[in-house]
Amino acid sequence: MSRKNQTLGEFIIENQSEFQYSSGELSRLINSIRLAAKVVNHEVNKAGLVDIVGAAGETNIQGEDQQKLDVMANNTFISTLTNRNIVCGIASEENDDFITIEGQGEDHKNKYVVLMDPLDGSSNIDVNVSVGTIFSIYRRVTPPGSPVTLEDFLQPGRNQVAAGYIIYGTSTMLVYTTGHGVNGFTLNPAIGTFYLSHPNMQFPDMGNIYSVNEGNYNHFPNGVKKYIKYCQEEAENRPYTSRYIGSLVSDIHRNMIKGGIYIYPKSSKAMNGKLRLLYECNPMAFIAEQAGGKASDGFTPILDLKPTELHERVPFFCGSRLMVEKAESFMSNS
Repeated sequence: MSRKNQTLGEFIIENQSEFQYSSGELSRLINSIRLAAKVVNHEVNKAGLVDIVGAAGETNIQGEDQQKLDVMANNTFISTLTNRNIVCGIASEENDDFITIEGQGEDHKNKYVVLMDPLDGSSNIDVNVSVGTIFSIYRRVTPPGSPVTLEDFLQPGRNQVAAGYIIYGTSTMLVYTTGHGVNGFTLNPAIGTFYLSHPNMQFPDMGNIYSVNEGNYNHFPNGVKKYIKYCQEEAENRPYTSRYIGSLVSDIHRNMIKGGIYIYPKSSKAMNGKLRLLYECNPMAFIAEQAGGKASDGFTPILDLKPTELHERVPFFCGSRLMVEKAESFMSNS
């Protein structure tokens, strides 16, 4: 039975029987993510004191300028997961292709692949706004003993065995699910331990916050424009409050606690949307559904989409169930 102020390590051990394949590997994998998160948290918190802010001088596969902390976070999570001999493959938003990992003397016998956005919202680093890490875990579908292939990563979100995010904000939190609800753990920086602070997190069915970059309003589909006008003028208890941080982790985290909807639709500037299906939308959709919320591309549940490429982008509507359903109704009728 979970209890507040339980450590993350205790929680993992106590709930290990809930894992569909309880061999200890998934527990060790979550523990590795916990370790990497503490390292990244330390670096993020001293970003204004040492030379790790600003652009790194490179672009990632999406053509976006990499920040120095992007590179640091990516290297930290990859090295931690690789050195602990837990996963057989890693895919990162910051890398062109997936990474194949051979087990030490085990010849590709590990069962899990990890997909991640190592530092979400990194454009906010230089102005001291919350950023985060998003991760998604699947069991490989190719036979153990052989190198992973693209097929292991291009799985529908419904196949996820775990997903979560770390938010580096006023406090650092690790929030994750293994398909049995969502729990949040807050880091005590004095002793470097995560404690259960937000058990059984739930999206309220309804909220009054909408999170969308309204600067792109003229480029949005008619259904999104009509929904925004509904939030501003027609909704019960109107107007809704507009809150947009520009860090997916931060926006989703706030809306899960307070009630709200996050929207990043397709537009005439980004015909497929901007967010990545594998690294951002699938893990957040898994978390949202486990917390009683909903996530879709405006028409189809995100977790039912079949990925076709590593860096695929999709429109994203995520948050309180009734708010997402209302936005979908505007999309269907436009």
